[in-house]
Amino acid sequence: MANTEILLLQPVEGLGGEGDQVKVRAGYARNFLLPKGFAAPMTVANRKRVDALRKRRAEREASELNGAQELAKKLEALSIAFAVQTGEGGKMFGAITAADLHAKIVEAGVELDKKKVHLYTPIKTLGNHTSKIKLHAEVSVELSFDVVSENIIEETEDEEAADGES
Repeated sequence: MANTEILLLQPVEGLGGEGDQVKVRAGYARNFLLPKGFAAPMTVANRKRVDALRKRRAEREASELNGAQELAKKLEALSIAFAVQTGEGGKMFGAITAADLHAKIVEAGVELDKKKVHLYTPIKTLGNHTSKIKLHAEVSVELSFDVVSENIIEETEDEEAADGES
């Protein structure tokens, strides 16, 4: 199979960043990368563009890192609490998901991409919980939030009997 060497002009998922010289299948380059403007053929003239592209890439990555660090400071100062309906013994109705957590963060005034919130399992218990928010390859934040009951928690008969025996 024929491979061709190209110069990436923009970051391409799973392939590389701008300024990278990569070898790809000729058809992938000819039918997708070149027509969309993601890459240019590797010629003598384009080899001179590599330095400019790498400089632009370094500037973009530095600005993304600074933006992620500023967003991390905002998230660390954030205090989030969920008030949920509970039944007998403090058992929650439903669960809190990553989408719910993202909605609360946006409601608090912090713009964040939904995909950056990582909640491994839905929260089904009351108390203090943490979630990992990955803002950048080098920046992630542990966001702590509380889940509290809207109504008064009534003890069930089993719990009352256990308290009486003690």
